[in-house]
Amino acid sequence: MDVMDWAVGDLLGLRIPAHSEALRAGGVAFLTAAFQATGALSADNRVKQITQFEECPGGSTGRKLLLSVEYERPAPGLHTNLFVKFSRDFDDALRDRARIQMELEVRFALLSRIPEFPIAVPVCYCADYHHGSGTGILITERVPFGKGSIERHYPKCMDHLLPNPLEHYQALVTALARLAGTDKAGRLGNVAAQFPFEPEKLAVSERPPYTAKQLQNRIARYADFAAEFPQLLPANIRSPAFTTKLSQDVARFPEHMPAINRFLGSKPAFVALCHWNANIDNAWFWQASEGRLRCGLLDWGHVSQMNLAMALWGSLSGARTELWDDHLDALLALFIQEFQGCGGPPLDAWELKLHLELYVAMMGLTWLLDTPPLIKQRIPDLAQAKGPLDECILADELSRSQLQMMTNFLNFWERQDFGRALDQFLLRAQS
Repeated sequence: MDVMDWAVGDLLGLRIPAHSEALRAGGVAFLTAAFQATGALSADNRVKQITQFEECPGGSTGRKLLLSVEYERPAPGLHTNLFVKFSRDFDDALRDRARIQMELEVRFALLSRIPEFPIAVPVCYCADYHHGSGTGILITERVPFGKGSIERHYPKCMDHLLPNPLEHYQALVTALARLAGTDKAGRLGNVAAQFPFEPEKLAVSERPPYTAKQLQNRIARYADFAAEFPQLLPANIRSPAFTTKLSQDVARFPEHMPAINRFLGSKPAFVALCHWNANIDNAWFWQASEGRLRCGLLDWGHVSQMNLAMALWGSLSGARTELWDDHLDALLALFIQEFQGCGGPPLDAWELKLHLELYVAMMGLTWLLDTPPLIKQRIPDLAQAKGPLDECILADELSRSQLQMMTNFLNFWERQDFGRALDQFLLRAQS
């Protein structure tokens, strides 16, 4: 792979480094110019010294650094511990192909610097992107997890670690709603131009849907999995009665998926700027002065306008199934309240839930029915697992996440009867 060192960004016109050694070479002169270009650093101040420059592993795209600096004139709110994210990874072609994901993330980081931005996100110090090469850089404050009033970082689908799961999901839903509502109120500028609504590019649409026969084959495979590993699943989604009805229901969906997609994109009130994966691992939490738990949201890859149901699933998909059973309606009501409180249009609770049911049905049928063979392959001694919280499952992030999301998808299907939801959709389409 050819390595390029620098590119000129399309948004701020910055000459931006493509990798860590280029950033090291640019040093304090580059950092000063970049921080001043975004408005994070005043024109009469400068970065005086780099005190930490450390590679940071992880993530699915780009290379990352932990960066610490000193300023000539320290000031309140001027962060010294920073996080650097490059779009490029010249040592890994697969990760490097995902470089296009940063363009919208950079746009969002710059947008977040406007006064009175409605939610907490990491303060942006540098953000620019060159579309032609896919070269981008993002430098933000580094969230100090586990220090002061900020809670520790919570891995995805590890909600048994949360001291109060409902309170944390109330904070997540509130943040989603406030951003979406502020967008609908028109207080974020021309969002449509910067973040166009392109549902065909969203993750659920990246793979052609399975045929009815393929889906029924996967349900048969899931039924075998449920019989072989009953300790991993709640009783209501491993019963033969459920899997029989599920097999009948799934066969009805493929022919209607294009119409469902059009429906989910045809209601302007239900489309807004959102985080697509606002789960607990992409957030930080603290107790606010008024006594409520608040959160900020990290990792804005894929940020765009989307159906609100997609954002809600992205936030709730990794929650414990009990939260879906006991608190979903209250969380949707909270979302509607906060959405309208920030200037969004009135939403009908019944229709929002229908959108969620239809979206989750399509997402699950497209992506989650391949979970059983994946887990069996990754955990050869799965039969020894005592339950979904067994260490052999918790230790494998992909397995625990896929198992929890598949469980939530099928439990939601059983509780709400997605066959009925499809009937309701078809009746509305005919009227």
